[in-house]
Amino acid sequence: MEAIIISGKPAAGKTTVARIIAGRLHIKAIGGGDILKEMAIERGYNAHGDEWWDSKEGIEFLMERKKNPDFDNEADKKLIKKIDEGDIVVTSYTAAWISKKGFKVWLDGTEKTRAERMVKRDNTEMSESMKVVKIRDIENFNVYKKIYNIDFGKDKTPFDLIIDTNSKRPEEVAEIILNEYKKRNNR
Repeated sequence: MEAIIISGKPAAGKTTVARIIAGRLHIKAIGGGDILKEMAIERGYNAHGDEWWDSKEGIEFLMERKKNPDFDNEADKKLIKKIDEGDIVVTSYTAAWISKKGFKVWLDGTEKTRAERMVKRDNTEMSESMKVVKIRDIENFNVYKKIYNIDFGKDKTPFDLIIDTNSKRPEEVAEIILNEYKKRNNR
């Protein structure tokens, strides 16, 4: 079974949708963020929980990664290997551009919608979540431009499917992906 790669900016719904799809297909879901968090823990960070990336410590690790592309290169190599093996749902900022395989999906969402999701998910204030969204969008763009020359969030040419998630529940997004994936794979 071909891997499904889900990308999008922070809080677009990648992890939630990936878990739903993996459950329905009875396969594993893994994210580039999971691998990077393992690497952060090895370096002494307390990288636990989905919301860690939006914390002060998560932003500090993002800044450390910005200075050293080895973090992302190592994580991406591990993800590409899993994508090549198939039977997996992968969430990744970069895999759609650097992998030749996989059914590639971009989840789109406005800054406001993504910040609202962070408020619910992380129990934060809207003003703080908006600030985090803006920082992460800028820093992710800069990191991936520097490492891979990717116009993250702007260049959507690698994607087989682009979904506006602003007014859709995660279950609806998962259903759209599964329907398109099945059409593509004649299932």
